Amino acid sequence: MLQRHAPSVHRGRPLVRGGVAWLAAGANDQPRGKPVIYELRQYTFQAGKVPAYLEVAEKIGRPVRGNDYGVNHGYWTVEFGPLNQVWHLWSFPSLDERTRLRGELAKNERWTKEYIPQIRPLLIRQDIRLMNAVKDVTPPATAGNVYEMRIYRTQVGRAGEWANLFKSYFPAREKYSKNVGLWTGEAPQPNEALHMWSYPDVNARMATRAQLAKDPDWKDFLVKGAGIVVEMQSTLLLPTAFSPMK
Repeated sequence: MLQRHAPSVHRGRPLVRGGVAWLAAGANDQPRGKPVIYELRQYTFQAGKVPAYLEVAEKIGRPVRGNDYGVNHGYWTVEFGPLNQVWHLWSFPSLDERTRLRGELAKNERWTKEYIPQIRPLLIRQDIRLMNAVKDVTPPATAGNVYEMRIYRTQVGRAGEWANLFKSYFPAREKYSKNVGLWTGEAPQPNEALHMWSYPDVNARMATRAQLAKDPDWKDFLVKGAGIVVEMQSTLLLPTAFSPMK
């Protein structure tokens, strides 16, 4: 379950909790340490309005928000999957800290008076997923990638079981492509496992999937994991010009 309370801190003095150093700074600064909660935000726009949103996000939204109200790990447009969508990934030290930082962001006048009024007419809906890391984000070493997010629905109560089994087979899986992150769902869907992968291009992804299907260790994993996953989705994502992960 999510840790709901961030460690208490005193300005300018690091505290150590559980072997992790946390440093208090400004009102909008995150404690430095392992993220406890990830948030995947999925925005759906009116047809043809994604470029207009990206321009506002790049010129206003990202400069205003920076990493002062949660750390941004990536910004993508959907290439294959639901159309007219932008996905972005954030992390926070705790659920309570996320709530606090969202409250601070709502007080930022550039955010409320310059950014929000411009993007609201473009949006159809906003969806969020709160996620627990089974493996934290590992950005690819090079730029120029495409990204695949796979979202699996599992039998009730078995998302963590499947994710940990999957992680134990990473030595076999990562022979072919590198994992960016592995999570289980917290809300709104607790019976989800989500994993992101990077590839140099779409053809490399197809070649990887073909090679993987022949790998004996991967076949062993498929046997052990059989019956846990009941629904699978795959979305191909392209990084925006201002995405931290390229």
